[in-house]
Amino acid sequence: MIYGIGTDVCDIRRIQATLTRRGERFAEKVLGPQELQVFRARSARVAARGISYLATRFSAKESFSKAIGLGMHMPMTWRDCEILNLPSGKPEIRLHGALAVWFEAKGLRAQVSVSDETDYATSFVIVETKE
Repeated sequence: MIYGIGTDVCDIRRIQATLTRRGERFAEKVLGPQELQVFRARSARVAARGISYLATRFSAKESFSKAIGLGMHMPMTWRDCEILNLPSGKPEIRLHGALAVWFEAKGLRAQVSVSDETDYATSFVIVETKE
C-alpha cells in the first residue's frame, strides 16, 4: 500500500549559485559520505556533472521528505538520506542513523527516480508499506 508520494523540481542554476556562494560546505551539508565521494569525483572530471549530481540528490531528498510526510524535520536529515546508484545505474535510497531506525520501525520501503536536463533536476519518490 502507498504510504506517500513526493516529487520535486530543482533549478540547477540555483544550486550552482549556492555552491559558488558557499563553496563545498553546501555539498557537505546536503550529501552523505558516499554521495560526497561521487560528487567530488564527478566535479573533478567535469564541474557541470558534479553540480547536476548535487541537484538531483537535493531534489530526491526533498521528494523523499515529502513522501514520508516529515519535510526536513527530525529524524529526516540531509546526510542520513543518501541516493546512490546500483551497478546497473538504478538509483536507490539508503538511510542511516535515526532516520533508518524510524523508517524500519514503520515498515516502509521506497523507490526513487531522478532525472536532469541543462537547467533542471527532477525526482519522484514512492514510499510503500511492506506487506
